[in-house]
Amino acid sequence: MLRFEGKVAVVTGGARGIGAGCGEIFYRDGARVALLDIDGEAVQAKALSIDPSGEAVIGIQCNIADRTDVKRAFSEIISKFGTVDFLVNNAGIARDAMFHKMTEEQWDQVMLVNGKGLFNVTQEAYRIMREKRYGKIVNVSSTVSSGVAGQSNYAFTKAGILGFTKSLAKEAGRYNINVNAVRPGLINTEMMNAVPEDILKGYIANTAFNRMGTVAETAGPICYLCSEEAGWIHGEELIIGGGIVYR
Repeated sequence: MLRFEGKVAVVTGGARGIGAGCGEIFYRDGARVALLDIDGEAVQAKALSIDPSGEAVIGIQCNIADRTDVKRAFSEIISKFGTVDFLVNNAGIARDAMFHKMTEEQWDQVMLVNGKGLFNVTQEAYRIMREKRYGKIVNVSSTVSSGVAGQSNYAFTKAGILGFTKSLAKEAGRYNINVNAVRPGLINTEMMNAVPEDILKGYIANTAFNRMGTVAETAGPICYLCSEEAGWIHGEELIIGGGIVYR
């Protein structure tokens, strides 16, 4: 029996990068998967690339910052798969600027997606899990939560995710729902394309392995936290950073 057989996973930011990597692992290991992303065309294409039949993996266009859109997406998921067992809160945006130059719009955009978006999706999934008294939630934070110049807005949200995770964990355990966070650092995704080459080289030099991490090295631990083997891990934050920071 595959480790996720009979389970349903929801992954936000599922069109590419870490989210897509999680979708691939969940499907490979037997789960049915709903990938959510604001880029509807890309997420539907990714879903079909994972499961050409369209039966076990679906891609849904969804603006997670819009509660009405999130409710519509979950209605589609329930209609197709009947329930939700796992949630990976992977979607997020960055709008980098040195603080004295940061605009209100840059601040608000990051708060809206990384903060309210996570709230919207988690509450929809949590209510389902709470009623059935089972679930696994993994929130994707970042090593930037420790603080990085030029990313005060992003760091604010990613540090907040850690506090949110621990707070929800204190409520969720009694309902047999595991809640954990991961803190990826310097992963080779499309987001890194926006980093100037000289700065990226400096980041790489600060890792223990002098390289970027891969999507598989990040998605694997995330999916592990949804497995039964991780059932006694709760309210934790797992750094997936190749030694770029230490606890």
